Amino acid sequence: MNRARALSHLLARAPLALPLRTLGATGAVRGKASAPPSPSALAAEPFLNGSSSNYVEEMYNAWLHDPKSVHQSWDTFFRNATAGAPPGEAYTSPPTLAEPTPHHVPLSSLAPAFSSSGVAPAYASEAPISDKVIDDHLAVQGIIRAYQIRGHSIAKIDPLGISTVDESQSRELVVRNYMNRFNESDMERSFKLPLSTFVGGNEKSLPLKEIIKRLEDAYCRSIGVEFMFINSLEQCNWIRQKFETPGFMHMDNKEKRLLLARITRSHGFEAFLARKFSSEKRFGLEGCEILIPAMKQVIDRSTSLGVESFVMGMPHRGRLNVLSNVCRKPLEHIFTQFAGLDTGDEGSGDVKYHLGTYQERLNRVTNKNIRLAIVANPSHLEAVNPVVQGKTRAEQFYHGDSEGNKVLSVLLHGDAAFSGQGIVYETFHLSELPEYTTHGTIHIVVNNQIGFTTDPRMSRSSPYCTDVARVVNAPIFHVNADDPEAVMHVCNVAADWRNTFHKDVVIDLVCYRRNGHNEIDEPMFTQPLMYNRIRKLKPVNELYAEKLITEGVVTAQEAKDVRDKYEKILEEAFTAAKSETRVFNKHWIDSPWSGFFEGKDPLKASPTGVHEDTLTHICRRFSSAPPNASDFQIHRGLQRILNSRMEMVKERTVDWAMGEAVAFGSLLKEGVHVRLSGQDVERGTFSHRHHVLHHQKVDKSQYNSLANLYPDQAPYTVCNSSLSEYAVLGFELGFSMTNPNALVIWEAQFGDFNNTAQCIIDQFISSGQTKWIRQTGLVMLLPHGMEGMGPEHSSARLERFLQMTSDDPDVLPAFSSDFAIRQLSDINWIVANCSTPGNLFHILRRQIALPFRKPLILMTPKSLLRHPEAKSSFDDMVETTEFQRVIPEKGAAANNGAGVKRLIFCSGKVYYDLTAARKEAGLEDSIAISRVEQIAPFPYDLVKQECDKYPDAEVVWSQEENKNMGAWSYVQPRVATALNHERHITYAGRPVSASPATGNKKTHLREVKQLLEDSLAL
Repeated sequence: MNRARALSHLLARAPLALPLRTLGATGAVRGKASAPPSPSALAAEPFLNGSSSNYVEEMYNAWLHDPKSVHQSWDTFFRNATAGAPPGEAYTSPPTLAEPTPHHVPLSSLAPAFSSSGVAPAYASEAPISDKVIDDHLAVQGIIRAYQIRGHSIAKIDPLGISTVDESQSRELVVRNYMNRFNESDMERSFKLPLSTFVGGNEKSLPLKEIIKRLEDAYCRSIGVEFMFINSLEQCNWIRQKFETPGFMHMDNKEKRLLLARITRSHGFEAFLARKFSSEKRFGLEGCEILIPAMKQVIDRSTSLGVESFVMGMPHRGRLNVLSNVCRKPLEHIFTQFAGLDTGDEGSGDVKYHLGTYQERLNRVTNKNIRLAIVANPSHLEAVNPVVQGKTRAEQFYHGDSEGNKVLSVLLHGDAAFSGQGIVYETFHLSELPEYTTHGTIHIVVNNQIGFTTDPRMSRSSPYCTDVARVVNAPIFHVNADDPEAVMHVCNVAADWRNTFHKDVVIDLVCYRRNGHNEIDEPMFTQPLMYNRIRKLKPVNELYAEKLITEGVVTAQEAKDVRDKYEKILEEAFTAAKSETRVFNKHWIDSPWSGFFEGKDPLKASPTGVHEDTLTHICRRFSSAPPNASDFQIHRGLQRILNSRMEMVKERTVDWAMGEAVAFGSLLKEGVHVRLSGQDVERGTFSHRHHVLHHQKVDKSQYNSLANLYPDQAPYTVCNSSLSEYAVLGFELGFSMTNPNALVIWEAQFGDFNNTAQCIIDQFISSGQTKWIRQTGLVMLLPHGMEGMGPEHSSARLERFLQMTSDDPDVLPAFSSDFAIRQLSDINWIVANCSTPGNLFHILRRQIALPFRKPLILMTPKSLLRHPEAKSSFDDMVETTEFQRVIPEKGAAANNGAGVKRLIFCSGKVYYDLTAARKEAGLEDSIAISRVEQIAPFPYDLVKQECDKYPDAEVVWSQEENKNMGAWSYVQPRVATALNHERHITYAGRPVSASPATGNKKTHLREVKQLLEDSLAL
């Protein structure tokens, strides 16, 4: 028999459904080839998929060349196969073959024990196993695998019975390819169960009929499990065991009564609001009342596993119910939100179904104290996800919870938003990043099978709304929301999964929406058939009460008593709420800072200057190679940078990177955690920062000098992020909400890209304190400047941030000794465009020195990073120095007040262009140039002071941005107000444009020339 014929014979006889990996290597034969794949190894991938057949061919070629070059068992196998024996008879197990590992399913496990046929398995004697026996067992294994992979597609997970995940699927189609070889009489035959299933429990073999029944119970009843895409066999086996083990959904009577009470409360809350506030929007939970018991079960189970704090985010649907029945928010506070009362404290407030809360309470099931926070959020669906993740990560960080054992994030979603909003995908991709992971999030989807008025078939391209979770290997548990006990099992498994593997998991609560999108919306306009069916359905509390009454777990009177007891609680709270005359926004704070505001002068900041010894120490460390420099090989270019930094230390000066580093280092010395996050921040987009040095020869060997300044310093976190703005900025916002004594910074790769995160900027950062009484000291570093790099690498859209500031351009604040800090206290955020490293140093430190927290929007330079004049002396940063809101003219013009003909106000990089052009034109004594470093809140007092110095000067605002962009529109009315409209300010700069910048270098240079001429024209 020639080689081709022999291989054809071998491979043709091989079964088509073998599911395992081969045991040996598949590369070239080295020395004596390894033993043939044992039966245990024949089970990881189909034999004819290419890799296994290639392996057999290599072994066969080696055997033909020299039978002694292969293992004895291969020799026996090829001799028998060449002689015509089928594979089952040709294989002989060598006595030294290793025992099968738990990750392999041995072929022997597929063979039956001695049966009435009298056929003995091959592993017990020399008698061969017939091809039919092998093929039948492989078909059974195929059936098992088919249910594990596709059972979810035919599970009864839809309480409406209208879901069509895949209309081509049916129970027969799922296993048709394997069932074709069996007839009715085979259903009673016993088959030995493979190690890839747990349906047998303690039994090793079962009749085929029983195997199928148990698989149906596991995968095709009220729960559909998607997990076989996970690339970890350990995790897949873990899930199999949770859902296949007989009796896996058992609940005792005490647990059932508790579940009924929770469902009753969930339903009763919505029914009560519907009666008392029938015309109010509340986005009720009717149709998915099981959400409340589900969340409480996740909390109970997780608490029993050691979790102490839960950070939650959710949309509007069911929020009031969650606030009341999960977080135990006082009912009176909720009811007063419907009363139309005036506020009794600061802030504009928000609609009731956006509000957050923070509660500390006793978990009565586990008898442990827990913390619960629901993060306030806007109507922008899913936008809160990264904020929750950032807050969770911060809590873990500050509690030393490096594995996420104590702090857990829970995210609730709607089905349409979960599949439709890109932020879901961005947030998922933070889940496994070292500096962003929360060590597993439990996601709960309230899948009411509709998005406002849009059917799922029109709102997503995937079978399930949860398919996005597959990208991070998160198991997905679809469950019928009208089967409460199935929901409880899924919640337990989800909590156990997160505790075991510290990875995300998704619970898909397939339910319905009994009313319209809100209570005054008519759903019959667009979903008449769906709502005709919904109106015939009993609510889940009635269904489950009837079930327990039938089982004898409760009586009808006991079920009524539970309803009546909760109704009484609601009525008493409703009566108490009527006596309230004010609502208080402070009752809804989601991130309280215990002790931060107490005992402080609200209008007194700490000094920002530091001792020169501190400056010198930090600068020297920042300019030095690692202590083990002889063993740590850095790039030659980096060594030059370090050398130039050391020269600056000797000269007592800092550039932009050094000024930033000294700000960070001095805060770290004071015990303030600093976190810098964003794309490429470790090196810096413009290769200026280099906070992390990389060994040129050793992978993952790094050195961070700022993390090694002092033995007792605070931790410094600098981390390159994923290529995302929306999710990462939201994450850092959440991180900053947790601890006011931390400097949290997000840097855009270019300022232009911040608008990808516009939702976080508009809905959270600019308005968060006003809506939710939530402060944050988050810093946004936005590289900005017109340098001929084109329209997408020039502008951070300064004008947009200024337009959203909350100061009135027509009202001149009263000047006083605390004018500057009072302005900061009153405004929603700070917008600055610094021109010196010294001012950068002070403004970063001021974020922590203030007795309150405000977001800082900071335009940062690009060309100034290496500009020889953009340096500051140590004298600008030592004790007694502070941030300069306006840097006045200090040259010849400052001494010639009466003779100055033009006073130019500008901000940022353009100052250096103006001074160079002024010097070249010889106008240094007749034109004064003052820099507005802090644009918002506007420095009325200092601008007026500068104008008073030059009474006869024409006042000009010069900017490099186009006229309809930059600071001009913000500055012009405020300068007029500062000068009491007695002097006029004119504009010098580029004309209006739809695009922020030209992409043509020649055009750019021509525009710069014109800008400078217009600014200096007398």
